[in-house]
Amino acid sequence: MEVKIVTNNTEFEDALKVRREVFIEEQQVPEEEEIDQYEDICTHVVVYDDNKPVATGRLRDYEGIGKLERICVLSSHRSHGLGKVVMDQLESIAEKQGFSKLKLNAQTHAEGFYAKLGYETVSDIFMDAGIPHVTMVKIINAVN
Repeated sequence: MEVKIVTNNTEFEDALKVRREVFIEEQQVPEEEEIDQYEDICTHVVVYDDNKPVATGRLRDYEGIGKLERICVLSSHRSHGLGKVVMDQLESIAEKQGFSKLKLNAQTHAEGFYAKLGYETVSDIFMDAGIPHVTMVKIINAVN
């Protein structure tokens, strides 16, 4: 396994490939909701297995908070710890970028996964793209 911070268009397309398979095909999220206006301002990461993209996520500045988004793993590679690999990489990047607070909107079925990583639920359930979500936050030690 190799984790890369996206630095070129090929790697960005690899991230989108994973997201399309998980969110658009598997979860039926409309493409116009999945691929959004924030793509160019985010830091994206991709996990590769034998040069094939299998997991991804992104980080962006949301009003001074590091917002983790679009975290997903291909169904063929779930339950192998790759979600945690993505989260660890994004949290490391967030620290280096100076964020002390992280936020994410978790699908409710993944709430327990994020809770194990130290995220606390701070909202009621809400719908996003027809899928129930909760907002979760975590305080980290930013590198200044």
